[in-house]
Amino acid sequence: MKFTKMHGIGNDYIYVNCFEEQITDPSRLSLVMSKQHFGVGSDGLILIGPSDTADFSMRIFNSDGSEADMCGNGIRCLGKYVYDRGLTDKTELTVSTMGGLKKLWLTVEGGKVIRVRADMGMPELTPAKIPVDVNADRVMQYPRQILGKTLPITCVSMGNPHAVIFVTDPDAIDLPVVGGMIEHHPLFPRRTNVEFVRVIRRDMLQMRVWERGAGETLACGTGACASLVAAVINGLADRCAQIKLAGGNLQLEWNEEDNHVYQTGPAAFVFDGVWED
Repeated sequence: MKFTKMHGIGNDYIYVNCFEEQITDPSRLSLVMSKQHFGVGSDGLILIGPSDTADFSMRIFNSDGSEADMCGNGIRCLGKYVYDRGLTDKTELTVSTMGGLKKLWLTVEGGKVIRVRADMGMPELTPAKIPVDVNADRVMQYPRQILGKTLPITCVSMGNPHAVIFVTDPDAIDLPVVGGMIEHHPLFPRRTNVEFVRVIRRDMLQMRVWERGAGETLACGTGACASLVAAVINGLADRCAQIKLAGGNLQLEWNEEDNHVYQTGPAAFVFDGVWED
């Protein structure tokens, strides 16, 4: 089976062109291929395929084999893949995902995609739809005791659930311990992604992320979007801001007119390979 490894500011995935390849058990394949040292090593597996409702479909499987609803860095890489590899000549694309229909705008220089803008859709703030088990109109700075500390959690869905926590120093957080505890907390019936965010300025945030089903990653596109939304509704940031992540930066806008969040950032090829299973 042919595959391609790509990354969006360090959030790396294995891509398979399902116009050419057939995958019978993507959960198992993601679990095996994503292993460091014994496999390709990645945050998960993304399948590119046809769609009845869009130009392409995208299915995402985390490194633990679970299927994800949406991936912001992953969808930008998909945009670069399908254009640079000749699957389309369009610079405006639609992609169907489990998190809904998404639209991409590709910036092309010298015949190659250098940057992708993605319409990540409308944020969901209703607890039952995120989902989070809290009886309120919104979950904003909701206090939870974790390891003897009170952490104020703001919950947002960007097609997948996020718990955003504002802190003075994300790097000081014991993320493998705290992130895993929050991901599996009873508040979240479908588990959750976890973001620790520092407000540098109203137009600049720093974020560290624990991804549901993958653990700590260098970047998370949907997490960046959720963090901006959480910062805005808590009065901490403007609707346009840059998000600084371990793997690089993203430019985000929560548009007031259509209520959609737009994300702009790079995507890159790492290598091509053949997997013998």
